[in-house]
Amino acid sequence: MKHTNVYLTPLTADDREQFIVDNQWAFKHGALIEFGERDNHLDEDEEIISRKTIEHCLDKEGSEAYRIMLDGRKVGGVILQINNETYHNELEILFVLPDEHSKGIGYGAWQAVEALHPETEVWKTCTPYFDKRNIHFYVNKCGFHIHEFWCEYFKPDYDIPDEMSDEEGPDEMFRFIKVMKKGI
Repeated sequence: MKHTNVYLTPLTADDREQFIVDNQWAFKHGALIEFGERDNHLDEDEEIISRKTIEHCLDKEGSEAYRIMLDGRKVGGVILQINNETYHNELEILFVLPDEHSKGIGYGAWQAVEALHPETEVWKTCTPYFDKRNIHFYVNKCGFHIHEFWCEYFKPDYDIPDEMSDEEGPDEMFRFIKVMKKGI
């Protein structure tokens, strides 16, 4: 059964550590499915997404973090970067715990995000090249379009964000956009 009756609650300080651990597990699970134990995408702490990256996303000015809830249970999380001047917003992180996959929770969470910020003109996000599940989700479910493919051949004409420094990326990532308002 598909659950779309998910809702978002603001992340609390006392849940921050578990949010980070849950986030790392969700990303690591996807890599382990794709690559198994031979994965060379893990950092020195055996993580796909570092604590430093998650904390940076949580602590940036304009960040909003939420727990994805279903039936009173924490089943994932979202970190947004909101720009109230341009209305070009970022979905920094969206994760659903692996045991909760394929139940419509991610899509329900995305619908809740869009409802939270109806003023958004453009949403941006990215995901690793190997995560076919995420690529399918963003393109086929949520209506994003592939905008860029970050790889060794890609030379952006803009500065790469600090959290995507050389040590963490952008290493073969898809960058997606979703235009919300006509005329953009």
